[in-house]
Amino acid sequence: MGAITLREVIGLDRTPAKLSDSTLVLIDYQNTYTRGVMELEGWEPALDAAADLLARARRAGTRVVHVVNDGGPGPYDYSAEIGQIHPKVAPIEGEEIVVKTAPDAFVGTGLGDLVGAAGKTDLVVAGFMTHMCVAFTAQGAFLRGDRPTVVADACATRPLGSAVGEASAKELHTAALATVADLYGVVVATADDLG
Repeated sequence: MGAITLREVIGLDRTPAKLSDSTLVLIDYQNTYTRGVMELEGWEPALDAAADLLARARRAGTRVVHVVNDGGPGPYDYSAEIGQIHPKVAPIEGEEIVVKTAPDAFVGTGLGDLVGAAGKTDLVVAGFMTHMCVAFTAQGAFLRGDRPTVVADACATRPLGSAVGEASAKELHTAALATVADLYGVVVATADDLG
């Protein structure tokens, strides 16, 4: 760990969520990110880690919510094969699917109601892309008064550039997780590190 976080400064709990006492929120594990223009670096090991996390959650009796982005025609078309949830983490009967159109999965969806109905404020969060929907949903959970824990190895992103320079996928992934860990939630390296 590097510099002191805002969580430490203001005295927020830094204990990772316990999977059996949480709601698992799996974000955008869609075919979109496994090929083509939106293919992420490291999606395969991240998807394997997500499948392991999901299997653990099911064994623990954890409520599971799958979140997908539906952007209409194109790579985010949830009605097309490219926009479907990858088979490795596909929902089973009893697992909810939330369809979103914004990076924060709580905006304009019923995710908040599902989390509230579970009666638990701890969330375990993982998904694609780390710097976008994972980070924004962790922030959204925090702002609602929930306590998110993000599982780092089950997340992935892609390289990006801006007017001030380029960021590799690894740098962007690390920076997004550091942003979450600074205030919005707890970040763990793997599912083994959950409380």
